[in-house]
Amino acid sequence: MISPKKANATRIFFMPPIKAILRLIALGIASTFMIGGEAQAGYPDKPIRLIIPFAAGGPSDVLGRSVGQRLSVLTGQPVLVENKPGAGTNLAADFVAKSPADGYTLLLMMVGTQAINEAMYPKLSYSTLKDFAPVSLVASSSLALVANPELPAKNLKEVIAYAKANPGKLNYATSGAGTPLHMGGELLNNLAGIKIVHVPYKGAAPALNDVLGGQVQLAMVGTPSVLQYLKTGKLVGIGVTSPKRSPNAPEVPTIAETIPGYEVELVYAVVAPTGTPKPIISYLNSQLAKALENPEVKERLAGQGFDIRLSTPDQLGSYIRSELKKWEPIVKESGVKPE
Repeated sequence: MISPKKANATRIFFMPPIKAILRLIALGIASTFMIGGEAQAGYPDKPIRLIIPFAAGGPSDVLGRSVGQRLSVLTGQPVLVENKPGAGTNLAADFVAKSPADGYTLLLMMVGTQAINEAMYPKLSYSTLKDFAPVSLVASSSLALVANPELPAKNLKEVIAYAKANPGKLNYATSGAGTPLHMGGELLNNLAGIKIVHVPYKGAAPALNDVLGGQVQLAMVGTPSVLQYLKTGKLVGIGVTSPKRSPNAPEVPTIAETIPGYEVELVYAVVAPTGTPKPIISYLNSQLAKALENPEVKERLAGQGFDIRLSTPDQLGSYIRSELKKWEPIVKESGVKPE
């Protein structure tokens, strides 16, 4: 007769195979989580590079450095902001797309610019959809259509009427061909059935100088860059391109109030090279949200005309796809070519 103690030992020794397998699986899963947790806990253990595809000193640079400074505090590692302007932002995008997918090189992407570049450049060295892993939306700002006070038209309806009565005689300046500002003007032409002639400049400052001087009647520029001129009456606000009026210039109507469905925003997002581990993407997403919810960061960015925009990685991916679909026909119809 087997004693109870031996019986128990026998039952354990002859455990049905399925239970043994399940126990081994459970142990394997637990060890996997431990390994993943250690890997995520170890990130970051060196400086992170945030690449900005625009020159230092502009609104994009202010946004990137504000986010980078706060991320440094949250992650415990320096976030090195590097400006890599050139080739219509393609230089920076190509650099990040070809960087190691380890979470240490990130791109502050202006989503509309990347979508426009996909349609405008026949042979890009990277793919926005294939080569970048979405992390999070971070902020947006509107554009503004402004006019020299000498222009007889003082609102959008009057601008449209003037353009129809004087075909080819009305011009608008932007900071360059193929930019979201240029495409914003072309979208206005398309939806309003008019033809305001585009005059590209190498930057917003020279474009505004010529509108202030009366050499060009209109300009499509970032709203933050014209706030001081609107307040002093040196420029007339014809319309902002966002769905809602800008809190920094609430007296200027939206273009959509006259042309329903019109919407153009400068929307910024952070992306990483494709293949970056999902735990790192999730970590960066949560830290970006914390950085942008910081009161000092929010106040600084609001003063620059930015609205905070947060998202999940999947939501950002959907937004990028929608922008690619939106801008392709507009770019093709405009006939714009890379400079």
